Amino acid sequence: MKQPTLFIPHGGGPCFFMDPAGGPPDPMWRGMQDYLAGVIASLPERPRAILLISGHWEEDVVAIHVGNGQPLLYDYYGFPEHTYRLQWPAPGAPGVARRAAELLGDAGFATTEEAERGWDHGVFIPMMVAVPGADIPLVQLSLRRDLDAAAHIAMGRALAPLRDEGVLIVGSGMSFHNMRVRGPAATEQADVWDAALTAAVTDRDPVTRADRVARWEDLPFARFAHPKEEHLMPLMVALGAGDDDAARCEYRDHVIGWTVSGYRFG
Repeated sequence: MKQPTLFIPHGGGPCFFMDPAGGPPDPMWRGMQDYLAGVIASLPERPRAILLISGHWEEDVVAIHVGNGQPLLYDYYGFPEHTYRLQWPAPGAPGVARRAAELLGDAGFATTEEAERGWDHGVFIPMMVAVPGADIPLVQLSLRRDLDAAAHIAMGRALAPLRDEGVLIVGSGMSFHNMRVRGPAATEQADVWDAALTAAVTDRDPVTRADRVARWEDLPFARFAHPKEEHLMPLMVALGAGDDDAARCEYRDHVIGWTVSGYRFG
């Protein structure tokens, strides 16, 4: 069955796994954890693989990970020692990686292969919640370093045939990501930004939708929400791969004063 595409929040560092005894996270993160934990059950069928684009990997030319992402890349700082021993040993999916490279190449995108880089926390932290058994193969795709929104939407469109091949395409980022502002001082502007972004993402006309989201900098408080847009670019890929399918906001909550949303296409 055709899979939807998703843009999910991946939280802050290892936020769901701060208790060394494995207890629940800070209540602030519990809604996001519950959302991620229900992702696979919400699909029309269990995907044969996941293609994931994280806001934590940029390359000059789009890179496709053809390995198994081990050892993991603990690209967060200042957290408890046990969070640097977390494991998510899912297999890679080299066949899906080759198919993604073929589709991107056919659309005019240059690609390179990568086998040594570990999966970053934009991959393994949300996937530890969504796929705790680590039993769905995964391919990670990099962003392009120019962070061109229209180009990333076009990348998503090129990858859309994977959906009919049992592959779940996931953009992993944050709809709001400004590490310089936290707490109640951020929330009013974050609410306005989130409402405008959601209105653009869920526009019923897919052509208008893509245009509005590609011009995200025109939305109110855009640069307040994203001083640098690497955490927003996975949304562009998910939206492009969503093609003409209906879009909806599946998750919205406030964490550390930020307004954070998750979206589904199809």
